[in-house]
Amino acid sequence: MSATMQSAVLKGGEWIVKESVPAETFSPEDLTEEQRMIMDMCTQFLDSEVVPVYDRVEKLEPGLMQSLLQKAGEQGLLATAFPESYGGLGKDFITSTIVNEALGGGHSFSVALAAHTGIGSLPILYFGTDAQKQKFIPKLASGEWKGAYGLTEPNSGSDALGAKTHAKLSDDGKYYLLNGQKCWITNGGFADVYTVFAKIDGDKFTAFIVERGFEGFTQGPEEHKMGIKGSSTVQLYFQDCKVPVENVLGEIGKGHIIAFNILNIGRLKLCAACIGGSKRALTGSVQYAKTREQFKQPIANFGAIKHKLAEMAIRIWVGESGLYRTAKWIDDKEKELVDSGKPFNEALLGAAEEYAIECAMLKVYGSEALDFVVDEGVQVHGGNGFSDEYEISKAYRDSRINRIYEGTNEINRLLTLDMTLKRAMKGKLDLMTPAMNVQKELISIPDFNSDDEDAFAKEKKYITNFKKAILMTAGAAVQKLMMQLDKEQEILMNIADMAIETYHCESALLRVIKLVEQSGEKANALQLDIVRTYIYDAADRINKSAKDALNSFAEGDELRMMHIGIKRFTKVEAFNSKEARRRIADKMIEENRYCF
Repeated sequence: MSATMQSAVLKGGEWIVKESVPAETFSPEDLTEEQRMIMDMCTQFLDSEVVPVYDRVEKLEPGLMQSLLQKAGEQGLLATAFPESYGGLGKDFITSTIVNEALGGGHSFSVALAAHTGIGSLPILYFGTDAQKQKFIPKLASGEWKGAYGLTEPNSGSDALGAKTHAKLSDDGKYYLLNGQKCWITNGGFADVYTVFAKIDGDKFTAFIVERGFEGFTQGPEEHKMGIKGSSTVQLYFQDCKVPVENVLGEIGKGHIIAFNILNIGRLKLCAACIGGSKRALTGSVQYAKTREQFKQPIANFGAIKHKLAEMAIRIWVGESGLYRTAKWIDDKEKELVDSGKPFNEALLGAAEEYAIECAMLKVYGSEALDFVVDEGVQVHGGNGFSDEYEISKAYRDSRINRIYEGTNEINRLLTLDMTLKRAMKGKLDLMTPAMNVQKELISIPDFNSDDEDAFAKEKKYITNFKKAILMTAGAAVQKLMMQLDKEQEILMNIADMAIETYHCESALLRVIKLVEQSGEKANALQLDIVRTYIYDAADRINKSAKDALNSFAEGDELRMMHIGIKRFTKVEAFNSKEARRRIADKMIEENRYCF
């Protein structure tokens, strides 16, 4: 990477205070031919191997999920992110993100695969000794062995460090004896290898590699779940479970580093899977709307249905823009760290940690976009959407879990702001200077003149103003509440919502500017409709979040002045979003699928 390119890459959280350049913003249109072929291969695998047996998967037919994972392994779909030295394909981060997206529409299979390739394998790949990697990773990469991850307990979910499972060294010094239980373990019923967290001597939170068949290790029956019914989910029980000392993973007492770093990558990959699932659900809804007739015509002709289909497409396209923008940052950072001499595991973990804020935002946006898409998809299907005969009913049930695992969306919202403020306090991110500038601007006469002849001057100004709204609201909250701010979760979540909206508005705008620069406005008219509609609606949502936050800690003249500021910073021109949505929907109806 050249020095100029390197300096242009923003650090995590810097997008709030610095401008991004469209030409240097990665988007799905930049995928290579090979990456597109991999995406097609994943789609074909779902259509040929998974969809035809989906009813059997949902009934937890013994051995079926394992055989599907094995087949995926034979096609190289499990090994994308693993280095060639351990039997993997050694592909870059963007390619592994593509696999997660393209396989995201596979319901329970997607969950099993993501758990296996992510939390089931990566802790060993990134934190294992060379001997541990040589023993486990080639078999996990091929699908011969399946992986799982045991962190959650009956009384500790988001509070992972509150775990009660404990371990102590055996008298002969050869084993750690684990005692306790883990719950909600994906792939738990059939996995061969588990990363399990326990406290040595009651306080040193540590990871262990537990293998199926270890003495003292048993599992409970399959859980009966609302959704992802075909995904194996069990409790794990440890009663003086003998884990050889060579199976300690990473450093003793440093298990939290493994647990939290793996989650950063998992959150982005979950967003990718949600985007993939959303595209599949929307295509099904478009096709249904074209064939279902009411009042002697297809329901796709009705404005109410077009509005739904278009809004689904808008959220998908915008989410995809944020996803690939971030994935490229992580990919670039990883390469930069490798070039500076870091080993591959430290490089990717360091890159994911750099963009942990963005990963948390993507997780929230992606899971909520999918929930919106499948909910509206059921509505488009009407009564049939409530029938198990239609795939949308499975998609609706299966979607709900995404807002809970990989850290609940509430936790991820809190983390978004918490991590941003911590970086500011450590001097890694200068929020103070721009926040003070916004405060000065509030008491000055606003300049409504624009000399900018840029075709996108108006939209760029909207994004700049949205960022000012965030800085003003967050800055006022920090000043007013100081050390009490972390107890005001509602305010933190309001500001996080402003940040999530703004990040995605900017990502979508950068993508469409780049497209227009490459092929003109006419060729991208519908993408412009998508971006302008999203920004127009986001302005109101940001306005509401800001006012809710400000109203809860400010008062009098200060509050009135900041309300004027919010009104100014979220002001957008009138826009006919109805006609924009109709154009977006008509194109999908013509193409018979999500086509953007």
